[in-house]
Amino acid sequence: MKAILRFLKDLYSGPFQATLVFSFTLVAAITIGVGTWVISTAINNYLSEVMDEQVARDIHLAETFYELKLADVGELADHISQDVHIIGSLGAAIRGDVVDILRLDTGIGSHTSDLAQEGRLLVAILDADGNLIAGQLVGSNAGTSIIHGGGNWLSLPIIERCIEGGLPIRSTEIIPREYLEQVGLEQQAAIPLIDTPRAALQPFDPREGTAGLALTAASPIFNLDGQVEGLALVFHLFNNDFTLVDQVKDAAQIDTVTIFMGDLRVSTNVMTSEGLRAVGTRVSQEVGEVVLFEGREYVGAAFVVDQDYITRYEPLLDHAGQVVGMLYVGLRQASFLRLLTTFDQRAAVVAVLTILMTFLLATPVSRFITRPLKELRELVLASRKVAEGDLSARAPVVAKGEVGLVAESFNAMLDNLQDIEEQLLHSEKLASLGQLAAGVAHELNNPLATILLYSETMLKEMGGEAAGNPDLLMVVSETKRCKRIVADLLNFARQNQVIAQPTDIHAILQDLIDLSPRRVKTVRVDFKTEFDPALPVIEGDPSQLRQVFQNLMTNAVESMPQGGTLTLRTRPAPPGMVTIEVQDTGVGISPENLNKLFLPFFTTKPIGKGTGLGLAIVYGIIKMHRGQINVRSAPGEGATFIVTLPLHLPLSGEGVPSNRPSGDEQNMIG
Repeated sequence: MKAILRFLKDLYSGPFQATLVFSFTLVAAITIGVGTWVISTAINNYLSEVMDEQVARDIHLAETFYELKLADVGELADHISQDVHIIGSLGAAIRGDVVDILRLDTGIGSHTSDLAQEGRLLVAILDADGNLIAGQLVGSNAGTSIIHGGGNWLSLPIIERCIEGGLPIRSTEIIPREYLEQVGLEQQAAIPLIDTPRAALQPFDPREGTAGLALTAASPIFNLDGQVEGLALVFHLFNNDFTLVDQVKDAAQIDTVTIFMGDLRVSTNVMTSEGLRAVGTRVSQEVGEVVLFEGREYVGAAFVVDQDYITRYEPLLDHAGQVVGMLYVGLRQASFLRLLTTFDQRAAVVAVLTILMTFLLATPVSRFITRPLKELRELVLASRKVAEGDLSARAPVVAKGEVGLVAESFNAMLDNLQDIEEQLLHSEKLASLGQLAAGVAHELNNPLATILLYSETMLKEMGGEAAGNPDLLMVVSETKRCKRIVADLLNFARQNQVIAQPTDIHAILQDLIDLSPRRVKTVRVDFKTEFDPALPVIEGDPSQLRQVFQNLMTNAVESMPQGGTLTLRTRPAPPGMVTIEVQDTGVGISPENLNKLFLPFFTTKPIGKGTGLGLAIVYGIIKMHRGQINVRSAPGEGATFIVTLPLHLPLSGEGVPSNRPSGDEQNMIG
């Protein structure tokens, strides 16, 4: 025991380390516990929704099968009532003619011979007074039984209504025992009531256990005078008949299906604990009150026989709209609960193991964190050198994590300071050069204007260019070129204000593209746009920005002497700015020239083809807009000029900088 305590004391040598370990473990425990609970709840809700959706699908399928079976019964009754042989023999058969009664049997048999009907189906012909004249009990398993004569069925409401109304009726009906005895179905209908937990004290219908629930169809038979002479009666008895519920279960893959007469199960595939069909058991009282007494659908968990199910109950109505029974589908809730319990147990085991692993891993991590950070001393020494003016000092980056990030950030800060220092020096040079260029341009502008005036005057006096002196023409041409150079110098050196206003970059670029085919005549250049539709309108000077992009596009075209593709690309990034790229597939820029592109008077064009001021002016305009311009290029791989501009600028007269390169607004290629 002492050895264990000594080991733990050595392992957690300081209070800070122990605090870290237990803090890590506590945070992990809270996070994992909450996460496990949230996931368990979400899965529980999801599975509940899935089960509810499945039961909703099941009841819809069960209702479909039920309606199809009712339609089959109704069609059989309609066919029999419209059979001309039956209509022709009915009158004599009612009067007791044995031959015609046999003809009725033959007619019924012709309609039932092809039925693949499992269970018992009664097909009968009644006269207009409700007396049973002829009938058959049809069933593939039990054969066919002929019924001659029988009692009066007129007091059965559906028979009375069919004869009085003269219209066919199809519905779910309760057939009392006295009628079933006439056709030999009383034993099939008899169902002993079984005491069922949670059932109501009294049955919903006092006839439960003796009467039968049947899909019933009655179709009137008219004589040649259009009078109701009788009717065709067909019904399929559900009591102790499981054909429909098993068909629904097998075809639709439904767990359990039940047909109720009142609150009594008369046909079901719900099993008792003894493995028997739960015929004779009754529905729980809470379900019966909703479905049977209120006539509403019941949705949710319910106690079925001896366990809980996820269920749906639909009321079954007779021809008068009265509730006579229920149609049920359900899923065993026990399997659902077992699934949730298994998941919760496994999630709890995973959570405990994860917390334990967090505790074990936190120990070496805490020792590593609390180890003396020697690198911080080196960082302090480097900062002292910088304070003394040595910007070349750097902190060694040995450790990773936060200390390493601090050292890297410190070194990056020193790199930026050196760059800014160089940019300040460069800006001072540009400012001085701009002042010099302005003075020289103003001094040269007037003499050049005088030379051009006199030379053009002499040219006119000599009869124009056609008859002019070649030397004089050369003087005029070179004087004009000098004036253009002087104009570029003035443009570079002048101090204009940015007239900030809403500016649509896409509109400027598209306008330049539309004008380009008129200017690009010697080579084949394809223009491609990759405009981001989300690019916002910025604040800037449209005329100056147009000059920027026109200059960049002109340089791009001139860098493709054999033709190529010029791509204009925009995007709303970085935050608070927009980015415009001008990309060509030209000859590219050599590495040694990349750092000289924006210097005044630097050009790679032949003598007489350029002044080297275009990109310097572009640079100044971009800086006036408080933006950046960079370039990516390699020889033979084209070049991409990247311009970033802010979304907002101060309005005119509120401190917008001039285009004269000065101060720390000058920046070379990044």
